[in-house]
Amino acid sequence: MQVILLERVGRLGQMGDVVTVKDGFARNFLLPQGKALRATEANRKRFEREKAQLEARDLELKTEAAAVSGKLDGRSFVIIRQAGDSGQLYGSVSTRDIAAVVTEGGFSIERGQVMLDRPIKTLGVHKLRIALHPEVMPHVTINVARSSDEAERQARGEAVTATALSEAEEEAEAAKRAAEALFEEGAGPAEEEVAEETADDAS
Repeated sequence: MQVILLERVGRLGQMGDVVTVKDGFARNFLLPQGKALRATEANRKRFEREKAQLEARDLELKTEAAAVSGKLDGRSFVIIRQAGDSGQLYGSVSTRDIAAVVTEGGFSIERGQVMLDRPIKTLGVHKLRIALHPEVMPHVTINVARSSDEAERQARGEAVTATALSEAEEEAEAAKRAAEALFEEGAGPAEEEVAEETADDAS
């Protein structure tokens, strides 16, 4: 289906562009969301008549989005979930969950504005974008943890899952073994001489 875009749509084009999209995408998203019109002759004329008004409205929305973005960009939000020792969640964190926690934090957004390719299924700090406007997409951090204390530790970069902890322990153990090996290599004749000198001095 050919449609006329009424605003910039990522990967499709700018306002006023006539593009060909799948029928389902047009019927289920672009047309009902008011992002496009069917590319009929009547709608082309209608767009030309309303173009200045649409551009003014878009600029107004972009300005409002930029003001919100300045406060939202870089913010971190905590979501508490149950999870196993490996960090795998019992369930997942969806766009609806993220929209709810960001809205609770004082920013009114909808789930469709959360740029998430797939649900979050593990503990950890996850970065993503919020589409306030097609040209304004601030980044936020979603800290998924089992408790507030765990969220604080994750924010500091500490490992909280059994897998991450075991990896850290393995690294520490390897470093310890390497240090011991170096010490043993260094404990050659020179050290024995020192030991003998010490013994002589004592006598």
